[in-house]
Amino acid sequence: MGTLNPDFSDSTVIVTGASAGIGRAVALAFGEAGATVVVADVREDPKADGESVPTHERIRDAGGDAEYVETDVSDPDQIRTLIAAAREFGGVDVMVNNAGVYTKRRFREVTLEEFEEVHAVNARGTFFGTQIAANDMIDRGDPGVVINTSSDTQGRAAWDHSHYAATKGAIRMITRSAALELAAEDVRVNAVAPGPVATEIREGWSEEAEEMAPTGETPDLPLRAADPEELAGAYLFLASDAASYVTGETVWVDGGGHVS
Repeated sequence: MGTLNPDFSDSTVIVTGASAGIGRAVALAFGEAGATVVVADVREDPKADGESVPTHERIRDAGGDAEYVETDVSDPDQIRTLIAAAREFGGVDVMVNNAGVYTKRRFREVTLEEFEEVHAVNARGTFFGTQIAANDMIDRGDPGVVINTSSDTQGRAAWDHSHYAATKGAIRMITRSAALELAAEDVRVNAVAPGPVATEIREGWSEEAEEMAPTGETPDLPLRAADPEELAGAYLFLASDAASYVTGETVWVDGGGHVS
């Protein structure tokens, strides 16, 4: 079976939330594809057990170019600083708004503080990450791509996910609305909707994922839980010339969960 091998050697890619989980896997994949990667996160060190080398150092160790910029995406001013930092490498060509937070709480128990924290990072961070990156691309006269990390919960209800799912539904509409308005400026905007992924965002999920039934035996998950690396190809595809006519789309990478 063939593989997708795009060349991003002339591109600068920003990945937010890139110190761990999906963001780390995506950043490493872009680095392997030759991109200069700007790793943005509130912390530099990875969270996963057994991981000690920061993402940007992993990319450098493999012969690539990468920098770390401490960034809290809930603050638009810090996003502006991040985008400005990318200009040192020619300016952002691909913006991956991946940073997110997750808390598990029943609808009746969600507090104002939890609601605002999740929305500030997930929805506000994605909105202004898309807007500020796109404005920079347009101001530079250099068309680019924005990819937002949504979730399979963007289109279905799930127990204990109400405040989180609301942000992912917002990301779907941020993606579609931005794609509509930015198409004339040659800026494409798409999203990836992961399903169950063994990452550090949910404490204990790695262990739960290992215990999930194999292919075909879980009614609401036809395949299985994914490793973060299995999602990276979708981001590379959407950023590549192979997706030059794709915008406003959400690519579901959820093991078939949305069709069950």
